[in-house]
Amino acid sequence: MLEDGKLYIGTSRNPDDSLNKGEYLDLKYGNRHGIVTGATGTGKTVTLQVLAESFSNAGVPVFCADIKGDLSGIAVMGEKKDWVDQRAKQIGFDDFAYQEFPVIFWDLYGEQGHRVRTTVAEMGPLLLSRLMDASEAQEGVLNIAFKIADQGGLPLLDLKDLQALLNYMGEHSSELSSQFGLISKSSVGSLQRGLLVLEQQGAEHFFGEPALAVTDIMRTTNDGRGAISVLAADKLMMNPRLYSTFLLWLLSELFEELPEVGDPDKPKLVFFFDEAHLLFKDAPKVLIERIEQVVRLIRSKGVGVYFVTQNPLDVPDTVLAQMGNRIQHALRAYTPREQKAVKTAATTFRPNPAFDCETAITMLGTGEALVSTLQAKGIPSIVERTLVRPPASRPGPISEAERRAVMNVSPVAGVYDKDLDRESAYEILMAREQKAAEAEAARKAAEEREAHGEAKDSAAGRWSLPGFGDKDEDKRPTKTTTRRTSGYQRETVIEAAMKSAARSVATSVGRAIVRGILGSLKR
Repeated sequence: MLEDGKLYIGTSRNPDDSLNKGEYLDLKYGNRHGIVTGATGTGKTVTLQVLAESFSNAGVPVFCADIKGDLSGIAVMGEKKDWVDQRAKQIGFDDFAYQEFPVIFWDLYGEQGHRVRTTVAEMGPLLLSRLMDASEAQEGVLNIAFKIADQGGLPLLDLKDLQALLNYMGEHSSELSSQFGLISKSSVGSLQRGLLVLEQQGAEHFFGEPALAVTDIMRTTNDGRGAISVLAADKLMMNPRLYSTFLLWLLSELFEELPEVGDPDKPKLVFFFDEAHLLFKDAPKVLIERIEQVVRLIRSKGVGVYFVTQNPLDVPDTVLAQMGNRIQHALRAYTPREQKAVKTAATTFRPNPAFDCETAITMLGTGEALVSTLQAKGIPSIVERTLVRPPASRPGPISEAERRAVMNVSPVAGVYDKDLDRESAYEILMAREQKAAEAEAARKAAEEREAHGEAKDSAAGRWSLPGFGDKDEDKRPTKTTTRRTSGYQRETVIEAAMKSAARSVATSVGRAIVRGILGSLKR
């Protein structure tokens, strides 16, 4: 059943339930993206597991999120089960064999996998605004914050760096507004409250260093198989916005860092985005445009993106149009919206004259799907009703001991498990604030000393007499003992008294001398 350069998905069946032929996904078109949809319990997770196994065996690294823990079993060899053997026999999969796969477990919280981090700067203002559910005005302030950090040499690594920068902006809003535009203190306050909410939701675990290197999710083993990176997302799903923003950030990082490769013989990486509806729910127009751009252009970087969701209506038409490989599990049609979803899903396939696609979607059994993939020259194949092949690894979750055993032999063991806290915006701004506080304290002390010195000099000027006291001219009071008013010099009371006394003495002496002289003349 296996063919070189192709991934075996399953075997299609005719309308009379007889088996027809194998259905394959051509590796050459694996980077043309795809979508897996279906109601809960129809087999989407097993299909994702089968695709991840197939890509890994073909030497293609895989990244996927484990929403409920069911995907972790891909790390260990499958156990013999009746339904697995029966399905393999039913579809004529003679080459089927149980197998384990090279898996790297990741976890934003560091509990069920290696820590995953990025820096605030790498996240960028657009995705951070999405994460904080910021308004347009708040997003503008956030953009200014990143601009200030860039110009001021303030590395934004974790949430406390951004918090410190926002504090600085709030305290200097007037002077910064004249340079960067209006910085409303109310917007700054709202962003600060938003950061507190993120911290309470555990987002502080996501921001910091060492940041995830995208090369670590693009590893291959010595035997040529692609590593499967499994993100533990059961706890992360408690905050759906953080989950979707993280995956979108990772997709954006791949887009920005990977070189152009055109159309390779096989993808460089396959990225499975489970619960994809969370990415588009309440997303602003600018974010939808960003997603559309990344999905459209990342194909040339050799990355295939596969959205996994319950309803095809969850994905915008502009993004859905980029999905070349489609696997549709059963949908229910109990409500008008569900009926519309069935019709939408049916019209996206290249029709098969052997059966009515819209009717078939509602009648598919568990593990059965409508499959259409890109064939020669990128033309979609006619849709076929297909029994999906069973997984070679274990379906369902693994034990905690098995998970730890996998993590201990991981190629990134010890690389991301310890936090690094180098000097960044927080430390720099705190140092500046301390320096400014010390300078202010020194200025006030100097003013107090100067004021105290003037008081002493004033007292000395009032009570000391010229010629008395300290002989050192440099130590004499510097304050003048006279005042000038309207250009005239006025004497102090003491000086006037001294001069009056001197004049009186001089007068008396003079009179005595005159009398003595006159008296002698008379004699």
